Amino acid sequence: MSLTPSQKLTFSVIFGPTVTGTVSGSVTITSNATGSPSTITLSGSGVVAVTHSVGLSWTASTSTVNGYNVYRSTTSGAGYTKLNGGLVSLVSYTDSTVANGTTYYYVTTAVDGSGLESINSNEASAVIP
Repeated sequence: MSLTPSQKLTFSVIFGPTVTGTVSGSVTITSNATGSPSTITLSGSGVVAVTHSVGLSWTASTSTVNGYNVYRSTTSGAGYTKLNGGLVSLVSYTDSTVANGTTYYYVTTAVDGSGLESINSNEASAVIP
């Protein structure tokens, strides 16, 4: 960017350390002015990103089933999307694709040998901080 004499420029720098602990950095501004280049020192504290997951478990169906499907929504009572690719054979599932600051709603269905699904289970919710 070129500036005329006495012209000002405001800019932002995002300093995002990727390691834990105190980290330093700098921004260098180069120009044709006397005293160039000018350096702005940066420092910050890096923290480890926290990843969350939701562990689900349910009571096994009293009927003979081939497995279960797990559904999730961000709206209570509607808009469920199936999470599992194939049938879940156990009575537990871990959802590790959750995002911080989101509330999720889960239901499961039992699937019999003909591929017929039961009605949705009771809804469970999880709040991700």
